[in-house]
Amino acid sequence: MKYTIYHNPRCSKSRCALDWLTNNQHDVTVIDYIKSGITSEQLRHISESLGLGPQHWIRTEEPEYKTHVKGKTLTDAELFDLMIRFPKLIQRPIVLWANRAVLARPLELLIDAITDAD
Repeated sequence: MKYTIYHNPRCSKSRCALDWLTNNQHDVTVIDYIKSGITSEQLRHISESLGLGPQHWIRTEEPEYKTHVKGKTLTDAELFDLMIRFPKLIQRPIVLWANRAVLARPLELLIDAITDAD
């Protein structure tokens, strides 16, 4: 099975998830969304695969969240636009496969999801 990880190499949780996937011989495509950017189509696909709106997987401790999101009522499209402008707002790591996804924080959520899928 093919897995895609939305990865931030500076994040220890993201590195841990990628290490686990590769050490367990999973076929992984790595998307470094901090470096390469992310599109609204990718964000919509992640949201649909997670079964969660972006407000459930946005990082609330980032300065950009406090400046642009906190205390405001924003649509999903507006949140996606902010995630595109400020990719650090995206919670990580997110792993997708076969139209499923998991926010792999903590790593056990990823392990359980993949084990259940096999």
